[in-house]
Amino acid sequence: MMEHCCGLLTAKKEPVPLKSVEVELEVRDHVATVVSTLTYENKEDKPIEAVFVFPLPGDAAVCHFSATIGQTQIVAEVKEKQEAREDYDDALSSGQQAFLLEESEQSPDIFSLSVGSLPPGESASIRLEYVTELAVQADDGLRFCLPAVLNPRYQPQGSKGASVQVTSVPASLVPYSLSFSARVSSPRPVSKVESNCSLDPLQYLNTEQTQATVKLASGHKFDRDVEVLIYYKDAHQPTAVVEAGQASAKPGSLMGDPVVMLSLYPEFPKAVMSSVASCGEFVLLLDRSGSMDSRMNNSECRETRISSARDTLLLLLKSLPMGCYFNIYSFGSDYEHIFPESVEYSQMTMETALEKVEQMGADLGGTQILKPLKHIYSKSCIPGQPRQLFVFTDGEVGNTKEVISLVKKNSGSHRCFSFGIGEGASSALVNGLAKEGGGHAQFITGTDRMQPKVMQSLRFALQPAVEDVSVTWDLPKGVSATVLSPPITALFQGQRSLVYAQLTGQSSEAAEGGVTVKYSLAGHPSQSQLHFALRPAEDTGLTVHRLAARTLIRSLEMEKSDLTGQHDDGVKKKVVEVSVQSGVSSAFTAFIAVNKGDGKAIQGPLVRRDVPTGRFTMTCSTPHLIVCRAMPMRSAHGASRSQPHLLKGKMGKPAKPHGKQMQLSEPQRMTKKSSDAGLRLKGCSVDMCLPEQTRDPLLQLVSLQKASGCWVLDPDLAAALGKTSEEVENTKPASVFRELWATILALIWLHGFKKDAQEEWELLAMKAASWVRAQKAACVAECVEAGNDVLGCYVQKGDLGL
Repeated sequence: MMEHCCGLLTAKKEPVPLKSVEVELEVRDHVATVVSTLTYENKEDKPIEAVFVFPLPGDAAVCHFSATIGQTQIVAEVKEKQEAREDYDDALSSGQQAFLLEESEQSPDIFSLSVGSLPPGESASIRLEYVTELAVQADDGLRFCLPAVLNPRYQPQGSKGASVQVTSVPASLVPYSLSFSARVSSPRPVSKVESNCSLDPLQYLNTEQTQATVKLASGHKFDRDVEVLIYYKDAHQPTAVVEAGQASAKPGSLMGDPVVMLSLYPEFPKAVMSSVASCGEFVLLLDRSGSMDSRMNNSECRETRISSARDTLLLLLKSLPMGCYFNIYSFGSDYEHIFPESVEYSQMTMETALEKVEQMGADLGGTQILKPLKHIYSKSCIPGQPRQLFVFTDGEVGNTKEVISLVKKNSGSHRCFSFGIGEGASSALVNGLAKEGGGHAQFITGTDRMQPKVMQSLRFALQPAVEDVSVTWDLPKGVSATVLSPPITALFQGQRSLVYAQLTGQSSEAAEGGVTVKYSLAGHPSQSQLHFALRPAEDTGLTVHRLAARTLIRSLEMEKSDLTGQHDDGVKKKVVEVSVQSGVSSAFTAFIAVNKGDGKAIQGPLVRRDVPTGRFTMTCSTPHLIVCRAMPMRSAHGASRSQPHLLKGKMGKPAKPHGKQMQLSEPQRMTKKSSDAGLRLKGCSVDMCLPEQTRDPLLQLVSLQKASGCWVLDPDLAAALGKTSEEVENTKPASVFRELWATILALIWLHGFKKDAQEEWELLAMKAASWVRAQKAACVAECVEAGNDVLGCYVQKGDLGL
């Protein structure tokens, strides 16, 4: 056996089989169908096996996989995973072409595609199709993300299974091209489509503007995730889609019966939503692994993920209500916490926390999130203070399902809000934390600012919790609904909840169904209703059925699994049954395609090539390695395949080492603590620290606010407002005490100069306005008028919430 390893030595022109990736996206309302075509070419003089590890959205349902070689197309079928692997091995051993697509058992957003026995000079075209729901963003946009990066996932020591082995190169050197196009249709007009990548102009296909197409501009380097945001007019209308069953499937089965997908948008009373909770235990969990030292994006901006997180924690801490409790954890290979237990929020505890936050760097090594989570959950909840967990991570972990299982186990004691930072954050981890924790997930990519998205989630956390959620159906006689979705545990103002249900029985075409969602909000019973026609919609394919099957599969995979991911045989059997019946991937099944062709065996020894995956990197670090391992020589006449294929060790069978294998792990970053001590300012590393005088004026002003909500009249405040001490001191109305004058000046400045960033400071301004009102001063109107004169603004007293 031989082994070949190389670094960024592309001059060697080691053949890489993947030539191009073509992606077609079709969006119907809030559901997407994605078709990816991957073209391989073997330029070597011997048969090869290519292995390509790639990410997909964590909640995607892979539903079609086929391969075209020359004029022959073979369509894969779903089989139990071990059976599929054995079929793949047998095919390669007998000299046949075979293709295997499998999902990682540790993280449902990682897939491995093995292309086996591709003869010299031959091309193969792989077609992969999946369906997925599009998440609603805080600004009502629907988010689709095509991941371009698969960072090596950090695998904790002692955890089961080997880490996913990823061949990784800088994105600029990825040797395959990408094309991307999207078609959007909806009952409501498409108002706009935005992206973090350059798009050709949006083309409308009808005068109602309910259908449109858009393409990625030519020349895209595939150096980042392709993120597309779709905006509709009147996005918050509840909808129902009834999809007819598959004609060839047995009535009474999931695929044979109609399935309904409900999209619910509860509207809560404004009086309730305008109030902000003054209680809660806020536990903030910050990733400080080495990768958090990467820049936020690949522009000229020098801001790093960790520095943006520090600024965000400043805003969060200033926005917390008096009377709540809080603590801050940070983690890497190990974890730290600021206080042994959550403490009551006060000026003293806030200042202590901020001092610690300012010193936080990306210096804790790997990404072991399980240990701090266990520690947090081991602490008793504080009576009358509902626990709210905020998790910030760039999402490079290998034990995703283990982490999500722990959150699910503790979902009754808290809500979890998660934030995926930067390119390559695992959607399975970030979405899974929020979904199982009854919270909300946000992704910060490209030129996004972290602060407004985090503050949106804090507003959700401060909303009154919705309790006792129930869904009841009103259906004609003879028709019944079997709900396939897990119970709804969280409802947020303006956020969508999806419910899938299988409809069994017969009804007339004109029949109508209804569903009522009942819940308790701030102690008051409320409900939302939706009526819908039972007649199936036309031309929906089986998209809704496949999403319903995916939902059921994910629920079953989480069911009765312990923290090591072990399932009982009954659950596994049910997952395999639903997966095979629906043709949708799962952790226990795989797609297998074998081309028996003309029956002739492919001659020659078979070598293996791992296809490089683009790695998004903006920090100066050691080059990422391309790892190419040749396969042991294999007879075309049935010799056994001794090298386990990719992920086999990770999925239950220990991989046997063949010589020295290189495995990528998260880059270790050395910190010279002593020699760099004099070059650090408040804990910031040199390359990301701005001089104090050029700090963002908004953050400068926010940093001066007291925990109670007020500001103090001093030279620092004057500087933050862009004035001299004399200008703010000498214009103070005589009857006004200093803190009141300072606080009104700060509020006027925020409203007058930072209106575009209101999402970031709105909560702390509400706290300041509440403090002003509590002073019951008679001279507020005079102060506002004088403050406008000093700052050159025209803000009305009513605008300040006074």
